[in-house]
Amino acid sequence: MKQILCFGDSNTFGSDPSPEGFRHPYHLRWPGIVQQLLGEEFYVIEEGMGGRTTVFSDPLEPMRCGISYLPVALQSHQPLDLVILSLGTNDCKGMFSASPRVIAAGMERLVQTVQWFPFSGQTKPPKILIVSPIHMGKQMQQCPFASLDEESARKVEQLAPLYKQVAEQHGCAFLDASMVAKPGCDQIHMDADSHAALAKEIANKIKELF
Repeated sequence: MKQILCFGDSNTFGSDPSPEGFRHPYHLRWPGIVQQLLGEEFYVIEEGMGGRTTVFSDPLEPMRCGISYLPVALQSHQPLDLVILSLGTNDCKGMFSASPRVIAAGMERLVQTVQWFPFSGQTKPPKILIVSPIHMGKQMQQCPFASLDEESARKVEQLAPLYKQVAEQHGCAFLDASMVAKPGCDQIHMDADSHAALAKEIANKIKELF
């Protein structure tokens, strides 16, 4: 059985963009759908957290720094055959003042953390799939999250080519989520249809890797 760790933010957690929603049920979240599509030969581990960044610490949402928790997840879930890294949206918050290149450097740190991790239950590091974020909506004034604005939306749209470059430099697979998925009414989070579309593309990419 191939073990896959999905390490991401609220769109991996499955936050529901509708006003009355909280979280999509497991069978409608992209990791759960990927599990269904791949079948019993794969075990998909969902590790999503709202507000998670690549390397930044948010004083408004503590304990969301990806590089601080990623080693814990790697230790807990090893052996791993694939790690999916799906972060970057929260790095675009205005308080961090991070350029797209800096955010891509944060993703590179996560890649290196996986590749250099001292796994004890396997002889080689897992493969890595970098997933660049979906774009934000065009009406960010309606976004309920104070830290994300129009400038955040402009930044996230610049991440895909930079993430692809990181993937090529480090021998990782790459997928641009914005090509198949989009945000719902809160301008940030995917609805069920986008989860399904993204899951299909990720499952196809995983089949290519194995």
